[in-house]
Amino acid sequence: MHTIDSLIGGKPRTNGQLLPVQNPWNDAIVAHVREATAGDVEEALHTGAQHESNARKLSAFERRRILEKTRALLEVHAEELAALIQAEAGKPIALARGEVRRAQDTFAFAAMEVGREGELLDLSRSEFAAQRWGLIRRFPLGLVSAITPFNFPLNLVAHKLAPAIAAGCPIVIKPSPLAPLSAFRLAELVIEAGLPPEFISVLLPSVQDLGPLVHDSRVKVMTFTGSAEVGWRLKAQAVRQKVALELGGNAAVIVAADAEVDRSVKAVATGAYAYAGQSCISVQRVFVHEDLAPAFTKQLLAYVQAHVKAGDPGDADTLCGPVINDAAAVRLARWQAEALASGSEVLAGGTQIGRLLQPTVLRNVATAQPLWQEEAFGPVLALTTFREWDDVLARVNASRFGLQVGVFTENLPAIWRAFETLNVGALIHNDVPTTRYDQMPYGGINDSGVGREGPRYAMEEYTEPRMLALRPQF
Repeated sequence: MHTIDSLIGGKPRTNGQLLPVQNPWNDAIVAHVREATAGDVEEALHTGAQHESNARKLSAFERRRILEKTRALLEVHAEELAALIQAEAGKPIALARGEVRRAQDTFAFAAMEVGREGELLDLSRSEFAAQRWGLIRRFPLGLVSAITPFNFPLNLVAHKLAPAIAAGCPIVIKPSPLAPLSAFRLAELVIEAGLPPEFISVLLPSVQDLGPLVHDSRVKVMTFTGSAEVGWRLKAQAVRQKVALELGGNAAVIVAADAEVDRSVKAVATGAYAYAGQSCISVQRVFVHEDLAPAFTKQLLAYVQAHVKAGDPGDADTLCGPVINDAAAVRLARWQAEALASGSEVLAGGTQIGRLLQPTVLRNVATAQPLWQEEAFGPVLALTTFREWDDVLARVNASRFGLQVGVFTENLPAIWRAFETLNVGALIHNDVPTTRYDQMPYGGINDSGVGREGPRYAMEEYTEPRMLALRPQF
């Protein structure tokens, strides 16, 4: 059994108590991680702030080389990392391998963006600025504090870390105590790739000692991915910092009357049940046109029964593994019972053994129910029907969240109407909202957060524009 110590400026610290990291599937202890002390937090902030100017001086060539080499190391260690993700997060191994490939993309896209942040502005378009030009560059804000969740323990850390390297910012990473191992391993790899060790810290402070990572004046950017309740509470504390929040959702899918049933069924089922629905863009609310609903529902139930395997995440054909802990299983069981008591109907699943919930289809969940209004974060799909396009758009918008929506239709005017109407960060055409391309601007509005991720867009969060107004003498 190995022990992971706090990493501060690339150096291990052994001050705190050991915390077990358990496999959600079988409760096996995967490793022990050192809990960071208040002194460790202070040292991490001091080290990061002390090296802001050095991080800023890294040339574009050096930053790009570090990112490209990290991508290569992720490829070399792909199977090791996938096994680590499976063990600590309970993610099915096929999905864990996909996460590692996506993390490679994240570093590759960050490398592509290095050196592209300049802009030349012709000021002479104003009569008051004849023969003047504006040279605009983005400069790093400084120390980044990144707080990440358990569900993508490698790639969501990569989405904080790669843009920080690309922008020239030191970073302190606080991963989830439920699945912290991938973050520590990634830090080792970026140091191996050439990142000066003093530019990165990874640590797990207690809730009581977490505060300075949010509100200390040395933190210039606080970026958080997690629940809406925690995210907004942290933002209220971060009064001096630039804040980026990637929060929750209750993602909707609209299946129009002209949708291709086979494709939409497969995508919806995968989007709802992959990794037990533990994604903020997992399919949760599905609106199917009345004319298509009988065929869609019949094929969906058949597909779930035949192709969606729930079980051991170590099996290559498992799609739906366990939820992360007992608290999540208990909450989902309670929400499902409340939905049934209010009149909804179970079409598939609805049972559980411990943390393993069978992929569930519920019909006609009341809109006041948590399984409709809140983020389920579990393998539960709520199915309903619609008749009019404007009506379904209004029903999708009747949510405190606004992350992503999927729409299946070949009707381009309908797509355009949805694009103009839906209050979300992204509309995904002929696919589910669970779709995320790692180079895209990813984020939401309302209770789904503020700011955008994707390397190019995160770099904008970590930097600020500065203009040089030139007046050539000729």
